[in-house]
Amino acid sequence: MERKIILTASLMGFFAIVFGAFGAHALKTYLNESQLISFETGVRYQMYHALFLFFVARLPLVNDRAKNVIFYLVVSGVIFFSGSIYLLTTNSLIGVDFSFIGPVTPIGGLLLLSAWMVLFLNILKQKA
Repeated sequence: MERKIILTASLMGFFAIVFGAFGAHALKTYLNESQLISFETGVRYQMYHALFLFFVARLPLVNDRAKNVIFYLVVSGVIFFSGSIYLLTTNSLIGVDFSFIGPVTPIGGLLLLSAWMVLFLNILKQKA
């Protein structure tokens, strides 16, 4: 389980840097300031949660079942939250109207919040 989480976190971090560089350089001339800020928000949250997964993978206070739940919540949350932001902000470049996925973004946010709450509750229920 730990290996899977660390490998996934590594890829998430890698792609956060790729997307961040892409946004800062390639998209700068094609997106307006508001779109760039939104795109950067997706990148930032993706990186935060890559680091979160590294932390969770190495945390001895969290049992494997909780790590598994957190893992799937974070991966799904990043795909929904950051992924939808990437698509929504690049609508005009891709030529496809992704406005229909707008409601997916807050669902992704709820999944990410749920991962943090699972961590909190898992540690809280342990005896001191």
